[in-house]
Amino acid sequence: MSKNTNKNLIKTEEQIEGIAASGAILNRALGRLQKAAKEGVKLSFLDKLAYDLITDEGGVPSFLHYRPEGASEPYPASICASVNNIVVHGIPRDYVLRAHDVLKLDLGVNLDGYFSDSATTVFVGDEKEMPKEIKRLIDGTKIALEEAIKVSIIGNSLGDIGWAIEKTANKFKLSIAEGLSGHGVGLAVHEDPFVWNFGNPKTGMKLREGMVLAIEPMFALGEGEIVSLSDGSYATEDGSIAAHFEHTISISKSGPVILT
Repeated sequence: MSKNTNKNLIKTEEQIEGIAASGAILNRALGRLQKAAKEGVKLSFLDKLAYDLITDEGGVPSFLHYRPEGASEPYPASICASVNNIVVHGIPRDYVLRAHDVLKLDLGVNLDGYFSDSATTVFVGDEKEMPKEIKRLIDGTKIALEEAIKVSIIGNSLGDIGWAIEKTANKFKLSIAEGLSGHGVGLAVHEDPFVWNFGNPKTGMKLREGMVLAIEPMFALGEGEIVSLSDGSYATEDGSIAAHFEHTISISKSGPVILT
């Protein structure tokens, strides 16, 4: 992924306020998308809905036309919509959602040069019909994000975040999607540092006031190996179902602040 240099690692109070305003638009849009993700709905409909929701509030979908380093062409959509064994970067084409699909919705917003990033996982259909292993996957991935945010405090390290995620994966008997990570964010879609979903406590870069991070655990029911598909999306190699949750947060004196 294309990243900024360390000069943008620490954000000012004004910049964090701008990122939070971007994140508020994202949060509202993602909530609407989650409610709209029902059986019979096309992914392309969700993509158009996201575009309209974001632009109506003065923002720009930051994934649209974004071309990370190494990509052969710009990303063609406003959201990433990844179904079942697709972990991330699924392109929202004309696939029609089916009952019991596991849909990952990943969204970025650019508001006046301030960038936010967030993701959620949706079980399509009646949650009372959710298989136990899918519930374990979704719950475990969501809790991993919550646990990672809790330890995102001044004086801790990126290793503490990774360990909180890894520990939760082990607790729920889930696999970490290999090679995928969170990242810095705020003044660009992707910035330094990488925020890995594994690690050792008190290792790696120290967390400092003003850092803004996109933390995003990605877990699978099967093995953690992933493959890159021809459309640029990433899928589990063994075809197992995956889940993904993400928030943009800032590191502050009073503790972690969720900006999305």
